[in-house]
Amino acid sequence: MASIQALRGSIKQWHGLGRTVVLAIALGVGISLTACGKQSATSPANAPSAASVASSAPQGETSTVVRIGYQKYGTLALLKARGELEQEFKAQGVSVQWVQFPGGPQLLEALNTGNLDFGNTGETPPIFAQAAGAPLLYIANELPDPKGEAILVKQDAALKTVADLKGKKVVLNKGSNVHYLLVRALEDAGLKYTDVKTIFLPPADARAVFEKGDADAWVIWDPYLTAAKRSLNARILKDADGLAPNRQFYLAAKPFSEKYPERVKAIITSLEKTGEWAKANPNEVAKILSPQLGIDEPTLQEIAQHLPYGIQLIKPNVIADQQKIADTFYELKLLPKPVEVKTVAQITK
Repeated sequence: MASIQALRGSIKQWHGLGRTVVLAIALGVGISLTACGKQSATSPANAPSAASVASSAPQGETSTVVRIGYQKYGTLALLKARGELEQEFKAQGVSVQWVQFPGGPQLLEALNTGNLDFGNTGETPPIFAQAAGAPLLYIANELPDPKGEAILVKQDAALKTVADLKGKKVVLNKGSNVHYLLVRALEDAGLKYTDVKTIFLPPADARAVFEKGDADAWVIWDPYLTAAKRSLNARILKDADGLAPNRQFYLAAKPFSEKYPERVKAIITSLEKTGEWAKANPNEVAKILSPQLGIDEPTLQEIAQHLPYGIQLIKPNVIADQQKIADTFYELKLLPKPVEVKTVAQITK
């Protein structure tokens, strides 16, 4: 693994995409928190809109706040729960503002509008955000987790293979990592993307639609995936094994990474340490995260047992995988223009 110590200098050397501020990512990717109109009962109580984040955004030439967006999964949520990053920044007179989002598209909407400094998403959201002109920079990634996303169906559904989805309704979060999983799974089964009827909703609303029976399948990631298997008695029709890597990416706003390279380095170093601790303490991970995320311990324990903790700086093969995803979505006319992923990534040889 490339040395984290090289991060500061490499970030300073990065130059790339100019900033274009837009409120919605890539022609309506996902449903923004404000556009939902209401908050689902299973949504985080503090789920903000981009506007609400903006209202508390730091002002002035030098910021004393680092604004980090996180989701209900992964090392970043654990870093928040343990409180170690706050201690790291305290000596510098800098505080940390944590903002929870239901999915990557919503998180990157806030980063795009200048209201977040750093965050984590799956593979697909950064591609749509780049197409929309978001000033993002790929900083690092976690190891692949293909078992951490899947197409779910009801236990008693007649659907036995992905090919059986032809003509069926499939609900998912548009522009999220599972969007690519659906495309690849259909392709692998000899179907076209247009052979299914897609319904685009964020996780909490998608779960409600799936549970009610208004969708035949739900494409989703952990922890929602494992929670649905346990509480809804849902069945995995197909996971991402052999289809998509399902990597978690850490992204920074380009202006933030240029102005505060030491802060980016501190976040990555803290994530690296947290990941090492998590690998050795999966049961403790569940205990810590359960009250933070509102998810029961058994569900989190099941996830922690297979989650491949391990942060890495961006490698050429990772960007090559991202480029395949970008090219696929452009060919499907889901991206408004082609994107070159390497132009927004700090790649370590």
